[in-house]
Amino acid sequence: MGIYNAGAMGLDGVEAVESGRLKVMLFHVEVGMHSTNCYAVVSEGRALVVDPANEGATIAKELDVPVELVVATHGHVDHVGGVLGLVEATGAKFAISAADADVAMHAKRELSIGANYDDDAPKPDILLKDGDVVGVGAARFRVLPTPGHTPGGILLVGEGDAEGICFTGDTIFAGSVGRTDLRGGDMPAMLDSLRRAAGEIPPETYLLPGHGDDTTMSWELGHNPYLRWVG
Repeated sequence: MGIYNAGAMGLDGVEAVESGRLKVMLFHVEVGMHSTNCYAVVSEGRALVVDPANEGATIAKELDVPVELVVATHGHVDHVGGVLGLVEATGAKFAISAADADVAMHAKRELSIGANYDDDAPKPDILLKDGDVVGVGAARFRVLPTPGHTPGGILLVGEGDAEGICFTGDTIFAGSVGRTDLRGGDMPAMLDSLRRAAGEIPPETYLLPGHGDDTTMSWELGHNPYLRWVG
């Protein structure tokens, strides 16, 4: 299973898949024992970056197109530690849900792993809410709130040229879901979020999570115990 053919990769290279006019690039950012999937969506010569975990300036150098927008699926430091460096290097705007904005701006002190990451996130330019659409070029993503891992976690559900892919952050992983035992975590909210995701994301959609391998909604509906429970 998977749309990426290569194995784990650091910032010395990227993996990419192209479909029509859309390219999705994966930066596998490893800091200590934690590995975060940072993605760049390239459409019509411009990029949207999802969850730059660290070394934002380095990510900017790897991209040969202008970065217009940086979106965080939630506010934990292993997803926003590279936002400041990336927006400073590119002039891109930064978007995150309102419920996680403050956490992101103090991300390095929120988790014990914070000292290993570059920066807190800057003040966001855009506060995302349910149903908002963000994008670049002809690629669009609808914001689907999924509290549970954090109060302001979101999914980015592809539309337009991005139809058929969804960035799931730390809400849905291949075969599992995000932990809810950290500050702000809420298992009942997570189950409600999974129930909504199961009802709104088409089964054929590729899910691109914040950690680990990509998967599909159909596989998760049939095998992920949490999604089977709420289905």
